[in-house]
Amino acid sequence: MWKRKLGIVLAGSMLMMGALAGCSSGNTSSGAEKDGQTTLTVWGMGAEAQALPDIVTHFEEENPDIKVEVQALPWDNAHDKLLTAVASKSGPDVVQMGTSWVPEFASAGALLDLSKYAGQYPELAEDNFFAGAIATTKFEDKMIAVPWYTEAQILFYRTDLLAEVGYPGGPKTWEELSDAAQKLAARGEGKYGISFNPKEQSLSFMLARQNGSRIMDEQGNPLFNQPEFVEAVEYLNSFFQNGSNATDLGIDSVQGLKGEGIAPMFISGPYMIKQIEEQAPELKGKWAVAQLPAKENNTSVLGGSDLAIFQFSEHQDEAARFLAYMSKPETQLKWMELASVLPANKKAWEDPGLQEDANLKMIREQLDHAEPMPQIAAWEEIAQQYLKSFERIYRGGADVQTELDAFNEQAASILKK
Repeated sequence: MWKRKLGIVLAGSMLMMGALAGCSSGNTSSGAEKDGQTTLTVWGMGAEAQALPDIVTHFEEENPDIKVEVQALPWDNAHDKLLTAVASKSGPDVVQMGTSWVPEFASAGALLDLSKYAGQYPELAEDNFFAGAIATTKFEDKMIAVPWYTEAQILFYRTDLLAEVGYPGGPKTWEELSDAAQKLAARGEGKYGISFNPKEQSLSFMLARQNGSRIMDEQGNPLFNQPEFVEAVEYLNSFFQNGSNATDLGIDSVQGLKGEGIAPMFISGPYMIKQIEEQAPELKGKWAVAQLPAKENNTSVLGGSDLAIFQFSEHQDEAARFLAYMSKPETQLKWMELASVLPANKKAWEDPGLQEDANLKMIREQLDHAEPMPQIAAWEEIAQQYLKSFERIYRGGADVQTELDAFNEQAASILKK
């Protein structure tokens, strides 16, 4: 699925087109005009796409010459369906892109360069959005997507339990996070300080950036065995080795917060706010979010989704009008209400409802210190390889420097493919 392998995957996808005819029949952008209206097809992903028709209704009222048809794709098969669409050159007009997918599909020439529309529609201007969100839309200096919604990793914690160990506002530094986690773990058998997910592929890279690591140099060479990166992995591994991290606990993050607080801290995205409110209402007033603890900085990982125009769309101008509408602050606020996701447009955050919510205000501050993972087509393969290396470290006791030397060589090899 990376640049060298994509052609192989696409060839395989073409063989599957008969079985996946829905991608190329009834959902394409070709010839879609009825009664003077242009019909746009939009592919959205997951539960969010279920709410998209409500927004579409308002767009159609303002643009009576355009009819929008939305198809909701489950996240687990959306990637394969998009590959098939690229192979057949007959997919949607507008497509939702997970931010980590953009480099892969851009490298395959599937996404339209939006530069010409940025001047036509002020809503698409880069200054409207968080810098980290814009970074997810770029490929080879071209703007090939528009930020739709955004999120950043933040710290969730039980305020009452953290207050008992001296951190009522949550830990602010790496040293404080380690100290708080060890004190919480010392409460007794079966108690821990924090729950790090070792399968979260961005975690070590995020910590490395906080420690001053550049991840890759100007020539695109990996720096995964340099001191800053090694120190970050050693820091993360220390939670596993000293028993303050809840490894293989068998419960989710919300369950870890409940009751006595088996694991009273975790790092995750803003979507967890709603889950805590719904699944643990008894904790109201006993939990909060905070910006990530800092070392050299407190850079977070920026995620979310972008909107892009399919390169093979026959209705690119109308699709650009739809992207501009979705980028308006008022539209993004409505979308937040419908889908419980956060605006990528900075002006939307001036809304009083967002300004007055303590948790959202904290997230807004973290978004100014959040970056996506490197926007290269090979990143997913590199990140998956890293998870294997880290498991050998935290579970197998491998020497960190030795393991990262080997991983750095593997990453360099992947990048040369």
